[in-house]
Amino acid sequence: MASCLNGNQLDYGLFAQGGAAWNRSVITLIRRADDGRPIAFNAMPLLPVSRGGQASHVLHLGLVMVDPRERGGGLSWILYGLTCFALFVRGGLRPLWISSVTQVPAVVGMIAETFDQVYPGQAGTTPSFAHRHLAHQIMAGERAAFGVSDDAGFDAEAQVITNAYTGGSDNLKKSFAVAAKHRDARYNTFCAAVLDYERGDDVLQIGRLDLGSARRFLARSVPRGALPQLAAQGLMIGVQAVLAPLLQWLDADKPLGRLRPAR
Repeated sequence: MASCLNGNQLDYGLFAQGGAAWNRSVITLIRRADDGRPIAFNAMPLLPVSRGGQASHVLHLGLVMVDPRERGGGLSWILYGLTCFALFVRGGLRPLWISSVTQVPAVVGMIAETFDQVYPGQAGTTPSFAHRHLAHQIMAGERAAFGVSDDAGFDAEAQVITNAYTGGSDNLKKSFAVAAKHRDARYNTFCAAVLDYERGDDVLQIGRLDLGSARRFLARSVPRGALPQLAAQGLMIGVQAVLAPLLQWLDADKPLGRLRPAR
């Protein structure tokens, strides 16, 4: 991490005192095959929310760090897409809500092009009640997950966090000139228009991973050479999460948890 921040440190999420974030985060770590040296990681906390009166969660696409020497190596499909795809399969292919807080145009565009129903930043998507409701809950109770203090403001209409770099994420603040740009200029223009980089604003994107976005991920983002291995891993996750419980449920002669065979 120090190499990505010029020797500076962070004070939120996995790096906050107490280590509570480790208990609810999905961590992806990439190492070099030749020497085992860590070169990138992503920490995705599961944020508790309520939907339709039922307890649920939003997968927050959290802190990503890539060794400066390895940037541009095509790791984003693993750090973001592969982990989300695995959780989607493990969840029985049920739609998975995601969130992202960033000021980097390249990330804003990547989120908009990878997931469905993304607001803001995705052309043609207008905010629904679900977007507003989830954004309200995240900002009300989960600011610490992405290093934003209670002093930061929130424009609920635009879903923009104002003066965001005041809660432990201070060393992540960038100017627009330095922030990585997206190949599609629309996202660069969007960020320049809605974010005040001098003040330190972030955009809170809410979206969804469903069958359509999973299919696009497999077709567009995954290198062809990785598809067989990914298919095998997806099959094993599917068997563990869906097929095995179903077979156990249908076997009426053996106990399953609290369920006992009828006598």
